Amino acid sequence: MEVFLSYFKRQLGRVAFGLIVTGIFFLTLYLYGVPLEPALYAAVLAIAFGVVCYGYGFVRFARRHRRVLSARKQLAVQLPEFPQPRDIIEKDYQEMIEALFSDLTKKITEVENERSELLEYYTLWVHQIKTPISAMKLLLEEEDSELNTELSLELFKIERYVEMVLNYLRIESPSSDFVFKKHDLAELVKQAIRKYARMFVKKKIRLNLQEFQCEVLTDEKWLVFVLEQVISNAIKYTDEGTVSIYLASSERKELMIEDTGIGIAAEDLPRVFDKGYTGYAGRLDKRATGIGLYLSKKILTKLSHTIDIESTPGKGTRVKIGLETVSPEVRD
Repeated sequence: MEVFLSYFKRQLGRVAFGLIVTGIFFLTLYLYGVPLEPALYAAVLAIAFGVVCYGYGFVRFARRHRRVLSARKQLAVQLPEFPQPRDIIEKDYQEMIEALFSDLTKKITEVENERSELLEYYTLWVHQIKTPISAMKLLLEEEDSELNTELSLELFKIERYVEMVLNYLRIESPSSDFVFKKHDLAELVKQAIRKYARMFVKKKIRLNLQEFQCEVLTDEKWLVFVLEQVISNAIKYTDEGTVSIYLASSERKELMIEDTGIGIAAEDLPRVFDKGYTGYAGRLDKRATGIGLYLSKKILTKLSHTIDIESTPGKGTRVKIGLETVSPEVRD
C-alpha cells in the first residue's frame, strides 16, 4: 500500500494535468454544440489506455523500489549496482551515493589502520612495561617486610590495570583472538583465584570455594580474565565476610560468585555493564573506572556466555555467569 501511495503521489501532477486538458476539451465541444457521444467514447478509450499505462508504470515502479531496497542492504559491505537512472536527477543522486560510499570506505580504512597501529603500540608498551614491573617484584621479594608487602600489592594492581588496557583494545578489535576448547571450569576458577590469594589474606576475607566438576567450551584466556574481574570486584567491595564460588546449576553450567560486601544500589543495577559507569560504589572508591564489568559483559557476549547480577545494598552481590551456550562459529 505504501508503494502504491508513493507512486500515486509521484503521478498526481500528470493525472491532474490530464483531467484539466480533458475538461477543457469537453467544455470546447459543449460551447460549439458538438455531439458529446463520440467524445465520451474517445474518453473511455483514453481512460482505459491510461489505466493500462499507469498499471504498467506501477509495476516498473514497484520493481525499481525492490531493487533499491536490495541495493540498500548491500550498501554496508559494497557499492551495489543501482537501477539505470531514468533522468539526470536520479543519475545525480546515484553519483552522490557513490562519492559518499568512496569517502566512507577511505575513512573506515584510515580508522582501521589507526586502530591497528594503536593496538601494536600498546601491545609493545605492555610487554616493555612488564620488564620493570617484574624487576620491582623481584626487588620487593628480597626483603620480607610489611612495607614491601603493601608495595607488592600495589604493584600487582598496576599489572592488572596494564593488562586491562591491552584487553580493552583487543576486545574492541573486529578480529579478537578467540580459541575455543573444552576446559575444566573448576581449574579456570582456581587459576583466577590464585592471582588474588594475597588480596584475600590482606583483607582477611574468607574464600568459600565449593568443589564441582563441569566441562565448558570456551576461550581460556578471556574467560579467566572475566573471572578475575568479578573476583577482584568482590574483594574490593567486601570489607569483611566471605566470597563464595559455586556451581548454581550443573545442567545449565551456571557459575555463581557471591560476596557479602556493600552491594549495589537498585538504581545502579540496570547500568552496571555500561561503559564508564561506576554508580554509588564507584563514587565511594575514587579509583573505580567502570571498565571492568563493561569488558566482562562484552567478552562473555562474544563467547556466547551470559552474565547477570543480583544485589542487595549492605548484604552483598551475586554474579551469575552462564556457560551453557557456545559460539555458533565453534565446530567440534
